[in-house]
Amino acid sequence: MSGETITRFAPSPTGFLHIGGARTALFNWLWARHCGGKMLLRIEDTDRSRNSDEAVAAILDGLTWLGVTWDGAPVSQYSRVERHREVAQELVRRGEAYYCYASPQELEDMREKARSEGRPPRYDGRWRDRDPAEAPAGVAGAIRIKAPKEGETLVADNVQGDVRFPNSDLDDFIILRSDGNPTYMLAVVVDDHDMGVTDIIRGDDHLTNAARQTVIYRAMGWDVPSMAHIPLIHGPDGAKLSKRHGALGAEAYRAMGFLPEALTNYLVRLGWSHGDDEIMSIDQMIEWFDIGDVNKGAARFDVKKLEALNAHYIRSSDDKYLTDALVSVLPEIEGGAFFAERLTDIRRAQLLQAMPGLKERARTLVDLADGARFIFSERPLEMEEKAEKILAEGGRDVLAKILPVLEGVADWSVEATENAVRDFADVNELKLGKVAQPLRSSLTGRTTSPGIFDVLSVLGKDESVGRIRDQIA
Repeated sequence: MSGETITRFAPSPTGFLHIGGARTALFNWLWARHCGGKMLLRIEDTDRSRNSDEAVAAILDGLTWLGVTWDGAPVSQYSRVERHREVAQELVRRGEAYYCYASPQELEDMREKARSEGRPPRYDGRWRDRDPAEAPAGVAGAIRIKAPKEGETLVADNVQGDVRFPNSDLDDFIILRSDGNPTYMLAVVVDDHDMGVTDIIRGDDHLTNAARQTVIYRAMGWDVPSMAHIPLIHGPDGAKLSKRHGALGAEAYRAMGFLPEALTNYLVRLGWSHGDDEIMSIDQMIEWFDIGDVNKGAARFDVKKLEALNAHYIRSSDDKYLTDALVSVLPEIEGGAFFAERLTDIRRAQLLQAMPGLKERARTLVDLADGARFIFSERPLEMEEKAEKILAEGGRDVLAKILPVLEGVADWSVEATENAVRDFADVNELKLGKVAQPLRSSLTGRTTSPGIFDVLSVLGKDESVGRIRDQIA
């Protein structure tokens, strides 16, 4: 085996890049980068009935968005079928595999007999030592591996520890079906060997497969890669992760307004940690990550914790980066069409100007968009019920009095408008809130927004005065 660490991520293109797959890809990528090696990408697309080009595109897009890169071109497992057949034939020639001509009815009878005797349903090896000349005419046989009958197969796992499987439990499983198509078990081993994979990191639901695949490696005289079977992700209630918990695709989290670096930071902490560090840069993750430090127990996915982490990343992000991130996701977020249709260069500049105030109260990019709605709203504004109530209960009288004051402000800046409003409140013996609330209602149609002086500055004098006039009228 080469000295270079080579990992692989091998998704089946039957849907989106779900959150568990994203974490598996991330762990493979981090371990490869930590060791100065490579991560390869293999698309396990042998099930032609369930695979789609759209799913492949969604997986590649999800990985790219998360910043998880791969080395070389993605490998199609389906394109390697001839190589898989070649290895199956080689195993027969070596005496490590054989043709089995058991009929579907015979196999069903075997299963029934085992069940009636309280045994696990397994193939009974009836063609293991028979002469192929006894094969029924015109019947294409399947190829089965000659699994060892005695002893045990050891999987030395970097996460689970040494796991031992009695060979009596493995049976002579099929590696090439009678139609000439390889099974998953064979294809994975051949591909991992040919691609030079040294470290296999995948979900612990593959742990039993690891024993069977070890049998194939040994039958071919190949080195068995180092293995690490990571625990699955559960919901906050401890149950297997489902859609109600957040078992969605990467694109769903993008549409919910999560930043890729926040999701990556959250995923790396699901089952692995570095002391008490919660916030980690990519460089720190690469430096600190060790596959041997992954926990054995299932990690729990908590959307609330992800939101809190995302809020941190939003607050600490560069304003232009956030503006660009929000604009890029507008077509995907719920209600994003409202903003996308009204986006102009002027409004984009206003969005950037407002970002310092917007990001302080946002947990997601969706929150950012909602906070920025006042920029995209067009006159006359629709009033929320609470905002209308403030205006109706004396707010419009305040607006009528302060309008000429604001019209007289020459240098329209945060400082100038704040001085004008505060002076007005002092002269009229009003608390600042009694002036700010009607102003906020008239300028945004809402009772919550970034700081009112920021709002005045972002909208500019003409738009601000116009919106106030609309409400007085």
